[in-house]
Amino acid sequence: MTDTTTDTIAKLFLEYSDRRLGQLTTDLKACLGRLTDVQVWERHGAHENAVGNLVLHMCGNMRQWIMHGVGGAKDVRERDKEFSADGGRSAAELAELFEATAAEARKVIASVTAVRLTERITPQAREVSVLEAINQVVGHVQCHVGQVVVLTKQMTGRDLDLSIPRPR
Repeated sequence: MTDTTTDTIAKLFLEYSDRRLGQLTTDLKACLGRLTDVQVWERHGAHENAVGNLVLHMCGNMRQWIMHGVGGAKDVRERDKEFSADGGRSAAELAELFEATAAEARKVIASVTAVRLTERITPQAREVSVLEAINQVVGHVQCHVGQVVVLTKQMTGRDLDLSIPRPR
């Protein structure tokens, strides 16, 4: 491959990752805007995570893999606390936290060069390339935002019209 082709592929990947995290942020905020503070922390058993836990978990994951792994910031993640939390933040506060964390991750991603995509890093004591770390985060957030969408539909009894609003 030529350097131009490599740079083009890198640019496409990084721009897609940025756009996708932006769209997922919008979708998550739409869900949180429809849920009450009680619903955000609702669980139907010890085997389930509340929406609030999923938001904290996604923020922790972005911070560890992108800000720490890719950006070199100190690793401050306390993963167990993401799942043991049972309140303490409102839906609005969780939306703000996620939006700020995703914005910070997107800035780090925007600073990555084509050459850095092949660099090896070790978030969560796993050796991966920068490209893999970014891809892991986008996929991870996509998975959990999907869960939040389903939970929001179940709790509100309504379609969210996130992709194509339809007349009802």
